[in-house]
Amino acid sequence: MTSTDAPAEAPRARVERAALELFTSRGFDAVPAEEVADAAGISRRTFFRYYPAKADAVWGDFAAHVARLDGLLRAAGPDRPVLATICAAYAEVNDYGEADLPVLRQRMRLILTEPALQAHSQLRYAEIDRVVAAHVARSSGDDPSGLLPRLVAASTRAAATTAFAAWLADDRSDLGRQLHRAFDELAAGFPSLRS
Repeated sequence: MTSTDAPAEAPRARVERAALELFTSRGFDAVPAEEVADAAGISRRTFFRYYPAKADAVWGDFAAHVARLDGLLRAAGPDRPVLATICAAYAEVNDYGEADLPVLRQRMRLILTEPALQAHSQLRYAEIDRVVAAHVARSSGDDPSGLLPRLVAASTRAAATTAFAAWLADDRSDLGRQLHRAFDELAAGFPSLRS
């Protein structure tokens, strides 16, 4: 197959790749959306058709990620423990192929370390929390805004975020193992701390 036979990269993928490269090399605040659009070969108007805010280009198609998590939680059998179901769903939606890991590292490093993205990240985390809290509420009969659903949602997201941070800190670590370790510690009440 020659390079002319290769499928063209989708415009959204081009935008995300350009955004991640530019934001990583120069910083999120230093790169205007127009420059990302230009690097991706699209207009500013098209950029904002794909992404309502510049920060959305860092997160990519996060709505699909949330929908997949929601689908896994809704498909879980009622006989399965709630926390185990949530942890398994988190691990499954974050099971990336080897080829996707360099871009994921770049994306997550920006999300977790770029101060200008922190407020936007809170909006994204709230989407995840809403889905997890709704699952806990369906299972427990609680209101999704009640203490237990919100606590489980915040705790499991914190475990996942911490696993990502640990994975980023060690290039040799495995993301799946970090996620499972974080969830195992959480589910068992931090057995590693018991003497």
